[in-house]
Amino acid sequence: MGTGGWWVVLEENQGAGEREWTLSHSQAVGERESARAEALRLAREHVPAHPWFLRARQVLRISPDAYLVIATGRTSTFHFRVLVAELVE
Repeated sequence: MGTGGWWVVLEENQGAGEREWTLSHSQAVGERESARAEALRLAREHVPAHPWFLRARQVLRISPDAYLVIATGRTSTFHFRVLVAELVE
């Protein structure tokens, strides 16, 4: 059991050519179930920096505490992850 509560973290891949992961959002939420609800909301509603002109998104649950979102634009596809994490220190 952790000591610091639950967080929601959003990581996006950005850049042209060789893309890199960046942390674009982190938020202390409190209880695990609240963090899970916030993670699902972000997976459904977050407007990523890329692609421009977002046309579609596919939200994939990869575990009870993680989502992978495929964001398709006019000319490119990017993805981002939304994770629920427990603060331990």
